[in-house]
Amino acid sequence: MTTSSPTPNVRVAVLIDADNTSPRHASALLSELAQYGVATVKRAYGDWTTSQLTGWKTQLNQHAIAPVQQFAYTTGKNATDSALIIDAMDLLYSGNLDAFALVSSDSDFTRLATRLREGGKTVYGLGLRKTPASLVAACDTFIYLELLGDDADEEPTDQATGSAPEGEDPPLPNLQSLLTRAVNKQSQDDGWADLGAIGQYLRSANSSFDPRLYGFAKLVDLVEGQPYLVTEKSGNGVQVRLKGGAPKKAPARRSTAKKSAAKKAD
Repeated sequence: MTTSSPTPNVRVAVLIDADNTSPRHASALLSELAQYGVATVKRAYGDWTTSQLTGWKTQLNQHAIAPVQQFAYTTGKNATDSALIIDAMDLLYSGNLDAFALVSSDSDFTRLATRLREGGKTVYGLGLRKTPASLVAACDTFIYLELLGDDADEEPTDQATGSAPEGEDPPLPNLQSLLTRAVNKQSQDDGWADLGAIGQYLRSANSSFDPRLYGFAKLVDLVEGQPYLVTEKSGNGVQVRLKGGAPKKAPARRSTAKKSAAKKAD
């Protein structure tokens, strides 16, 4: 889900679990994160001596991503996760960053995400649709990699690397329920709600909410495409209400002067 405007002063650390992420997503995910700030730290973690990561070489050079070598000391244990977590904590304590982008579909990073948020940092998660709900919920915003480009098909990942288990993508939340609740929560007495406030509510209530999941490029397009909602331009923004949900206008009150005059006449 796109933000209202770029925030170039926000410093973001992009930490990529290369064992768990295909290099074909590199360009798209960095382009997506550019909407939220400047990627001042870009690191990819993995065992670069293995043939599985050879596809990352071009992307590392093209995007100035620093590879962090982590040997797999023991079969079945993912040392890459530990290296990424240690670096993230070092960066947190350095105090030079505003946000972290954790690129992985691995639920092992759930506690890291919550710890970074406890430290006052914004956390963006980027992973596949099969990412466990625990990691999705632990981030301020979670972005599904499948939404970032036409080349986003992902090959199955090795279970030994600690990736998310195989299975079907989780079902999408009911869109009408989400939008109806958002409008009701953000509406004023006249039934109208500001589209920006609706977007903020949706992101707070569901970190993975993205209009692209429902086939729309932007939130305004999604809202305007729903038959149960009414939209109206207001200044530089858009107002939204439920169809048939605008309250009736209250009868105009008589002024105090008129009331006093009426009493004297009686």
